[in-house]
Amino acid sequence: MLVTSRETRRWVLPKGWPIKGLKPHSVAAREALEEAGLTGRMSKEPIGSYRYRKRLRNGAALTCEVDVFPMAVLKQRRDWPEREQRTTSWFALEDAAALVDETELRDLILAFAPPQEA
Repeated sequence: MLVTSRETRRWVLPKGWPIKGLKPHSVAAREALEEAGLTGRMSKEPIGSYRYRKRLRNGAALTCEVDVFPMAVLKQRRDWPEREQRTTSWFALEDAAALVDETELRDLILAFAPPQEA
């Protein structure tokens, strides 16, 4: 699943800033819920990371590095905190990769293979 960013409306993964006292995978799960309404099992280990340039409100640009944690999604809630601020959509891996702007994120998406059910 991809979500649109609030300001530029680009397709991105749910992501957020570190939160003191929370492990990175817990922050990722929280952001997936807040930004896309997703609940499920979040991996404790990232599949990789990518960098992007975030434009701050004062006009400055900040390079951010994002760890990407895979989630086995159990459901998408009908309502969530940022539902009115973002668009969400499910895509095939190839389609999702074509929609994101960051080359490193594109490569991570294309390399991702969900575990096969036994």
